[in-house]
Amino acid sequence: MTPLVEPPPTLPVPIEDLLRGGIPAQPRTEHPAPRVPAPFQAQPEPARARPALLPRFLADFAKGLTLVVLLHAFVIQVSVVRGHSMEPSIHDGDRLVVDRVAYALGEVERFDVVVLRYPLDPTVDFVKRVVGVPGDRVAIRRGRVFVNGQQAADESFSIRDLHTLGEVVVPEQCYFVLGDNRPISSDSREFGLVPADHIKGKVRACFWPFDRFNLF
Repeated sequence: MTPLVEPPPTLPVPIEDLLRGGIPAQPRTEHPAPRVPAPFQAQPEPARARPALLPRFLADFAKGLTLVVLLHAFVIQVSVVRGHSMEPSIHDGDRLVVDRVAYALGEVERFDVVVLRYPLDPTVDFVKRVVGVPGDRVAIRRGRVFVNGQQAADESFSIRDLHTLGEVVVPEQCYFVLGDNRPISSDSREFGLVPADHIKGKVRACFWPFDRFNLF
């Protein structure tokens, strides 16, 4: 039987080097450690300058106040009724919205409810109903109002009295007005015709008290 003889191991270096001084040190190859990704961290947003709240509030308040003043001066007016001369349509203490530009854009119409300056004292405002416009012929016979020979359709919103007034022709730029509560109203039967420049605006609504809300 032939014995198995293993071949001598192959030395990694020549035998002469071994005899001279041993096995030389082998260079070491260092492998870099694997990089571990850092955990994700949200970057903070850059700080924003916070607006000064008080100056902004004051600026907005001033703008709003200016708008309200302009609206009140040129567009709408809130009036409080004092007296009973417009009952049952309008009562003492009612708050009214008055349109101040309506008659700059259109004509006063018969049966409009208007706010006017009292002709005998222009510092005082009255609320009345227009019954006669320029060119109309107005007469009152035992409390019944006639316009241009026809009885006016005002029975639904007026309280009649027994007053009689001869026919009045309403000239240009004037109006004949009456209160709805005829027995106690001070109106054109007393102070005469109202000049157009005394009409301050058209009553659009009664908004207070809520249970009496009404559009005109």
